[in-house]
Amino acid sequence: MAQQGGLSMKERRYDRQLRLWGDHGQEALEAAHVCVINATATGTEILKNLVLPGIGSFTIVDGNQVTGEDVGNNFFLQRSNIGQNRAQSATELLQELNNDVSGNFVEESPDKLLDNDPSFFCRFNLVVATQLPESILVRLAEILWNANIPLLVCRTYGLVGYMRIIIKEHPVVESHPDNALEDLRLDNPFPELREHMQSYDLDHMEKKDHSHTPWIVIVAKYLAKWYSEKSEQIPRNYKEKEAFRELIRQGILKNENGIPEDEENFEEAIKNVNTALNVTKIPSCIEDIFNDDHCINLTQQTPSFWILARAVKEFVAKEGQGNLPVRGTIPDMIADSGKFIKLQNVYREKAKKDAAAVGNHAAKLLQSIGKAPESISQKELKLLCSNSAFLRVVRCRSLSEEYGLNTFNKDEIISSMDNPDSEIVLYLMLRAVDRFYKQHGRYPGVCNYQVEDDIGKLKSCLSGFLQEYGLSVTVKDDYVHEFCRYGAAEPHTIAAFLGGAAAQEVVKVITGQFVIFNNTYIYSGMSQTSATFQL
Repeated sequence: MAQQGGLSMKERRYDRQLRLWGDHGQEALEAAHVCVINATATGTEILKNLVLPGIGSFTIVDGNQVTGEDVGNNFFLQRSNIGQNRAQSATELLQELNNDVSGNFVEESPDKLLDNDPSFFCRFNLVVATQLPESILVRLAEILWNANIPLLVCRTYGLVGYMRIIIKEHPVVESHPDNALEDLRLDNPFPELREHMQSYDLDHMEKKDHSHTPWIVIVAKYLAKWYSEKSEQIPRNYKEKEAFRELIRQGILKNENGIPEDEENFEEAIKNVNTALNVTKIPSCIEDIFNDDHCINLTQQTPSFWILARAVKEFVAKEGQGNLPVRGTIPDMIADSGKFIKLQNVYREKAKKDAAAVGNHAAKLLQSIGKAPESISQKELKLLCSNSAFLRVVRCRSLSEEYGLNTFNKDEIISSMDNPDSEIVLYLMLRAVDRFYKQHGRYPGVCNYQVEDDIGKLKSCLSGFLQEYGLSVTVKDDYVHEFCRYGAAEPHTIAAFLGGAAAQEVVKVITGQFVIFNNTYIYSGMSQTSATFQL
C-alpha cells in the first residue's frame, strides 16, 4: 500500500480507530463477514457505520422492492431505485463509501431462506436482524444459537429504538475499563522493584537528580519511611493519606532561605498518592473466571481464552504468590530519560518473566488435553497477561429463554416497573405490538383511519400478553395511544442513532474488545433516555 510521510494509506484512513482497537482489532474487523437482514433505514445505518471503518465484507438479505416510503427515510436508496430490489440498491450505494469492503446481496426474504437453506446464516461471523416479525426472528435465533453464531436484533419503532444481543458466551481480553489504576505494586514490591528502589538515596543527591527522580520512586521511598516511623500498613483513609502527603512534602529541597524549591516530581508524587497506594489484589470478576467450570474442566474443544485463564490461575497459585502477572506499563512522568527508562524496564522485564511463566503453564495444559503447545501464539499470551486484571466473560440468555413462560425474567420486569415510565414499558409495548401483528397480519395504526380502532385492539393484546406471563403490572394508556400513532414508522433520526449504537456492539463482538451490553437495550426518543435490561 502507498506510503506517504511514513504512514500507509490504511493507517492514515483508519488512524483514529487504530488508536482505539489497534492493528489486531482492525485485522479482525477486516477478516469479518457480517450478514444484515433487511436494507431498511436501520439496516443501512448500521452498515454505513461498519463499512466506513473497514468491515471485510457484508451481505444484505432482503426480498423487498424499494418503495416511496423507503426512499423517504433511507439515505442509501434513491427515487430511481423504486421498484428495484432493496438489497441490491442499498449495496451499490454502501460500497461507494469504502472500496476496500466487499458488498453482496441476496434477493430473497429471510423466511424463504430459513425454509430452503437455514444453514445459509451460519456462514457469517455475526448476523444483524432488523425490523423482523417475531415469528421469523424466533426461528432465526434458534438456528444461530445452536450454531454458536452471534445475533444482534435491531428495531426502530416510532420513537423507540430496541437492540437485543444473543450470544452464548463472549470472552473479552481487552475490556478497556475507564479510569483503570496503574499496576505499580508499591504495597507489595517484587524483588527486582525493591532492588531498583534501593539504588536511590534521596538524602544524598544532587539537586538536578533530586528534581528528576520519577514520582513512583519518591512514593516508594517515603512508603518505606512511613512503615518504619508511622505504621506497618499502607495509608488507607483520608487522614493517613494526608499525613503521608505531608511526609513527602517535607522531602522537597529547600533553598538557603528555607523556602521549598519548585520540584514538580514531588508535586506529582503528592498528587498521585491516592491512586498509587491501592492494595494489589485479584478483582472479584477475575476470581469468578478462575472458578468457572470452563476454566476448571479443560477439553480439546476448550477455546484458548479459557486455557490461558487457567494458566494465569496456576501462575497466581505458584510464581505469582497470590498476585496476577505484572502489567508491565507505567504512566508518563517528570523524570530524566535515563531514570525513567530504567524504571520502565524493571516493570517490563518483570512482565516478560511473568508472561513466560504463564506460557509454561499454558504449554503443559495444552499437552494435557492433547493439543500442540504452539497452538496459542506468543502474541495472544502476552495480550492476555497484560490484561489479566480486566478479563470479562459475557453470557446472554437465548431468545427462547426470554420468551418462555417458565424461563422469562419476571423479576427484572417487575422490579423495573417500580417506575411507571421506565424504558421496560417500551419493551412490553413492543411485545404487545408483535402480538397484534400475529393476530391481525399488520402493525397497529399503519393507516391513519385505523389509529382509533386499533387502540382498543392493542390494549387487548397488551392485557393478553401481561396475563399470559403473569405480570401484574399497569401500563399507562398513553403508551398504547402513542404506539398506535407510531404506525410502525421507522423515523430516520431514531434509525441513525440506533445504527451508530448497533455498529459499535458489532465491532465489540468482532474485535473481542470493550464489553458488550447484556442483553437488551432500549432507547426512548421521547425522553432522550436509554436503559439496559437482562431479559
